[in-house]
Amino acid sequence: MALTRENYKTRLIDQKIEKYIKVFGALCIEGPKWCGKTWTSLNHSESASYITEKEIRNLAEVDPKYIFQKLRPQLIDEWQLVPEIWDSVRHECDKDSQTGKFILTGSTSLSKDEEKNVFHSGAGRIAKLKMHTMSLYESGDSSRRCINYRYVKFYC
Repeated sequence: MALTRENYKTRLIDQKIEKYIKVFGALCIEGPKWCGKTWTSLNHSESASYITEKEIRNLAEVDPKYIFQKLRPQLIDEWQLVPEIWDSVRHECDKDSQTGKFILTGSTSLSKDEEKNVFHSGAGRIAKLKMHTMSLYESGDSSRRCINYRYVKFYC
């Protein structure tokens, strides 16, 4: 059972997430703050680790595998606060061919110094999706007639 929050509004990206977690070992959802990355990811997750919590962040800094949970997909929210998480997720995906192990979210990019702590692109294991703020259609404030399906740009 997913960790869907009360009052969750289905997003257009939900269908794409469902497809990606059936193909890749992990999924990274990037986008601006307050666009709904965490809530949407919870809708597809069975467990969650919030790297903004000091205790969880401290465990991840010692060894990112300490925060891995058995219930999958596992949301790792704001993973970029401990960049080493990326490679640990990639290694976990390499262990077997199981898909849908992790959903990573993040609103900020890694600095040049932090990028040095990530050794692999994640190619073939971690798919990236860009998320945008909620559209007028998703919020129920517009019809779907004027949508550009390239990824949710409205011109109405």
